[in-house]
Amino acid sequence: MTSESTAEKGAQPVVSLAHARKGFGDVEVLHDISLSVAPGEVVAIIGPSGGGKSTLLRCLTLLERLDGGDLSYEDVVVARDGAYGDKNVLAAARARFGLVFQNYNLFPHFSVLRNVMDAPVCVQKRDRAEAEAEARAFLAKMGLAGNEDKVPCQLSGGQQQRASIARALALHPDIVYFDEPTSALDPELTAEVLRVIKELAAENMTLVIVTHEMGFAREVADRVIFMDGGVIVEEGPAEQVIDHPREERTRAFLAQREG
Repeated sequence: MTSESTAEKGAQPVVSLAHARKGFGDVEVLHDISLSVAPGEVVAIIGPSGGGKSTLLRCLTLLERLDGGDLSYEDVVVARDGAYGDKNVLAAARARFGLVFQNYNLFPHFSVLRNVMDAPVCVQKRDRAEAEAEARAFLAKMGLAGNEDKVPCQLSGGQQQRASIARALALHPDIVYFDEPTSALDPELTAEVLRVIKELAAENMTLVIVTHEMGFAREVADRVIFMDGGVIVEEGPAEQVIDHPREERTRAFLAQREG
């Protein structure tokens, strides 16, 4: 499902970004970026290092502020022309998404179980027993039953990443962002994590994945966005962008990946 089909059906995008700009010092990293993600859509963002992918994700997840442009999560207007809403608006927006980092970002001294249930209890003020039962269920879904009382350093990298996915899901987000979720993993552990993400996609979850795994992007994404130089060079159905790219910059990037 593409953003165009969202408009045709009248469904409100989960997230919308319009004419976004972001710079660091004198260097503008994002130039006039516009995109939206439909409910249930899986979007993969690909491109060379330094092309703006992670900065885009950091702006979407409020870890960085836009210098200009509009950002909305459904009916929550986060920013208009770079002017952000108050803390209540930002809190409402943060409740809409989950984020899985490339380096896990688990609390090292918390047990795996506490890592997953901490935000539902402390941020969402949910009942502790209910949050614990659900956290155990999410860990089991991730293949981590029996690891609840371990601390992160006792897990493999793939297990830590699956725990961080469980942590994101425990907040019941409308959309989950993945920032190169397998870049720190060896091939065997990469396969573990990609399998979990494929299962989430099959459950009709709304996902945005920054990835360097082209085969995975082609298999799991409804739409692929190719970024380079802080702009969206090309976007479209995964098979079209990866197998039959229209833009020379996209073709050059994909040829380099194959080489």
